[in-house]
Amino acid sequence: MSSPRKTLDDVLGDAQKWGTLGRRPVSEVISHARQFLAPLVDCTGPVIDIGTGGGVPGLVIAVDRPDLRLVLTDRRATRMDALRRGVSAMGLTDRVSVVTADVNHLGRDPDHVGRYGAVVSRGFGPPEETLRLATPLLAPGGMIVMSEPPADQPDRWKKTELLDELGFTLDRAFPGVAVFRLSKPSTQG
Repeated sequence: MSSPRKTLDDVLGDAQKWGTLGRRPVSEVISHARQFLAPLVDCTGPVIDIGTGGGVPGLVIAVDRPDLRLVLTDRRATRMDALRRGVSAMGLTDRVSVVTADVNHLGRDPDHVGRYGAVVSRGFGPPEETLRLATPLLAPGGMIVMSEPPADQPDRWKKTELLDELGFTLDRAFPGVAVFRLSKPSTQG
């Protein structure tokens, strides 16, 4: 007899037990991750979650948007092995892939360069680094959706030169996330 499928709460609860997801209640983690959904309303995929760790926001997007194909990636093999088991236990392997890789390498891999309609990131790294590493992954017209800190930081996006250099416009119409839309080809080398 096969095991019952695991729920999103089960898999994220396991991630907390293993130390791959912070201590915030799982319900709060899911609620925050749902802030990534509104900007993706017109996205037809695929979507990549960089630095996914325990699978957030990627697993939440996968559950709430069954029409999208997702790639969840992180460079830590142990985390990705656990996440791979979670994706399988949830029955999502037909449309969710788990990839153990450094995002810097994915940005030069022909299987990933220019492929994604959206790159999402909850806490990958400093915003400038996230934008630079995510840009090569985007398809023309793609977007990056990045978590904003809990407290408003009005000076966070004052460095418009970087946005101009990479060809992005900033859309702050969505609570909890900053959305960067690729408006022109990047001048990044």
